[in-house]
Parts: sequence; structure tokens; C-alpha cells
Amino acid sequence: MKQARPFTITNAQLVTPGGLTHGAIRCADGVIVAVGADVAAQDSDEVIDARGRLVTPGLVDLGVFAVDKPAFHFGGITRAALMPDQSPPLDLPSRVNFIAKSGKPDLWVHPLAAATRGLEGRELAEIALMKDAGARGIATGRGWIADSGVMLRLLQYAAMLDLVVVSHAEDGGLTGAAAATTGEIATRLGLPAAPAEAEALAIARDIALAELAGARLHIRQVTTARGFALVKAAKAQGLAVTCGITPAHFMLSDLATADFRTFTRLSPPLRSEADRQAALSAIADGVVDVIASGHDPRGAEDKRLPFADAAPGMAGAETLLPLTLTLVRDGLIDMARAFDLLAR
Repeated sequence: MKQARPFTITNAQLVTPGGLTHGAIRCADGVIVAVGADVAAQDSDEVIDARGRLVTPGLVDLGVFAVDKPAFHFGGITRAALMPDQSPPLDLPSRVNFIAKSGKPDLWVHPLAAATRGLEGRELAEIALMKDAGARGIATGRGWIADSGVMLRLLQYAAMLDLVVVSHAEDGGLTGAAAATTGEIATRLGLPAAPAEAEALAIARDIALAELAGARLHIRQVTTARGFALVKAAKAQGLAVTCGITPAHFMLSDLATADFRTFTRLSPPLRSEADRQAALSAIADGVVDVIASGHDPRGAEDKRLPFADAAPGMAGAETLLPLTLTLVRDGLIDMARAFDLLAR
């Protein structure tokens, strides 16, 4: 996209890794050329007075399930990492390459390659070829790889290729067809449920295998107190383990499912209030590395069903920024930390 003329945004509150800075930002030839308090507009520049408003980096959304440009533009998202759970899955170099070349220049889409063929968790996909085709990481998709041997080989291969593995952390043997977290709410509603410990079991195994393989592991969504404790311990050991969370899991608990509202049918399911509070503490303490939307919009045919039959997922790109800023409003984190979580 060719920039018509250079421009300078003045009188702005600039969000930088070091915090908020009052100053200006100048752009020319489609790139940022200067940022700071001493930046001045040149004679040929278009000058935009921000009037003290925030000027921030574009958001980077890690782990979306659909390329939804209108939603991303509305939400301020300029880059999105696309999960391999597409139709067909991103398990071939040609499919990865097609996604890698799509979206530009107004949205950069970074494909995450499927870890296994068809995302079935049995046979490794052509990971090296998919990296050459533009994959920026490897993901297990919506599911967990139950076979520890396959997961270890995946992590070893990823370590050799210097690719991060993005894992979904729920032990499938425990979760099965569960639609909720075991507890009072699920019991009252009569919903098929799985214990929250399914997450901790999956995280513990994946961290152990990542340590053995010397690989980088990103757990896409951690939602329980035990899960956060495991990630914190792994970081204390110096392991290359990171984790993320969606606003839904730090804003809502399983109480939100009480009226069978299927927009709260998520994967992982909403947790107890105690786990939600643990999520807020993990964000404040620096255990959480990424806040992502998990953008997975569903139509009426997927959601206007009995709760247990509804497809998991919800739209989230448009509300990613405002919901994260509630953490700043509540004093849990500062503005610099918010954008470190959203735009690193």
C-alpha cells in the first residue's frame, strides 16, 4: 500500500514498552521513521493533532480460527496468527502458502501449521516444508495430542526447526464430549462435564516433554489455578514455556452458563470463580504472556441448539482491546503491560 504523503501525529500519548510517553510519531513511505518527544513534523508532512489521545501499536492476535477482516479492522488488529483448524486443515505446504500470502497489506495473516495430518494426532505433518511455505509456528489445533510419543517427536522436530509449538491443553481422555467444567453449575444444569484438572494434566505432560526436547512451548489458553502454577514453575526453571488467555476466561466464570446461553459454550469451558480470580492474578503477576481473542465466530446453525449440542466458540476480535483495557481501569496492570500482552 503506497502512502500518499508523509504524515506526523503530534501531541500524542505514545504507548511504548517503557510506558506512556508524550510526543509525536512520523511516518513516511509506509513505515514509521521516528517516534519520541523530540520528533517534529517536516514541511511536506500532513500534521495530525492527536489532542492527547493514545497512539498504540496495532494488535497481534495469536490463535484465531477465521480470517475476519471487518472484525479485525474494527478491533485494531493488524496481524493475526491463524489456527490450522480450517476446511481443509493447514496440513499441506500449499495450503499454508496460500494463507501466508493472503490478507496483505491491510492485514497480515501468519499461518500456524497443523502438527499432525488432518489434526488427528497420529502422524506428523510435513512441518519443514510448511515452514518453508510460510508457517510461523506449529499448532495442535482445538485438540490435544494424546499420544505422548507423537508429541515428543513433534517437539523435537520443532526444536530443530526453531519453531514454537502452540498446544491446546485439555486431556482428551477426561474431557470427552464435555460441555462444561465439573462443579455445582454443571450439576444443576445437567450438562456433560469434565474436571478442571484435565487442563493441569495436559500442561504437566507437555511441559515435561518440552523440557526433554529442548523446545519452545506456548499453551494457547490456560484457565485454571493449577495450570497457571505449572506454567509459573516452568518459567522459574528457565524453560521456554509461555501461555495465553482470552478475555472470556478472565471476564466470565461458569456462572455465565446458568441460563444455557450458548455463546458461553467455549473450549476450554468456562471455569469456577476461583479459577477466574487465579487468571486475573496470573495476568497481574506476569505469568500470562499473551491475551488473544480466540476469535471463532459461529452462526445460528451452530449456536441455536441445546447447550451441549452447540459448537464451542465465540467472536472476540472486536472486543479484545476494550475488555483488556478493563484490567487497566481496575488497576490490575498498566497501559504498557496491556499492550505488551496484546501487541508483542
